[in-house]
Amino acid sequence: MAGIEFSELVYHQPLQKVVVHSRDLALYQVSVLINHVEYFVKEANGEFLNALNPLEVQKRFDGLNYLTMVLRHESAYDEMIGQPVRKEQNVLEVSFGQNHLY
Repeated sequence: MAGIEFSELVYHQPLQKVVVHSRDLALYQVSVLINHVEYFVKEANGEFLNALNPLEVQKRFDGLNYLTMVLRHESAYDEMIGQPVRKEQNVLEVSFGQNHLY
């Protein structure tokens, strides 16, 4: 998946979707959907945009216009317990965003 710098997102508003990827217990990374293509969001220094909780992402995207924001969790549970690999992904997406809880 390609990357896009956070400062460039202003030129692609409204963003189709902001995806907050749950990577670990307290690590989240962000991707955006622009013209049906998903890009990981990067900082000016080239590092992936990381957050310790989804509210940090909401706050960071507060000034940008987007249609929807979701929390995405990709489970490796089947692999961990020795189940056969599925053809489809084991992904859960939950809609959230613009609740101003930060």
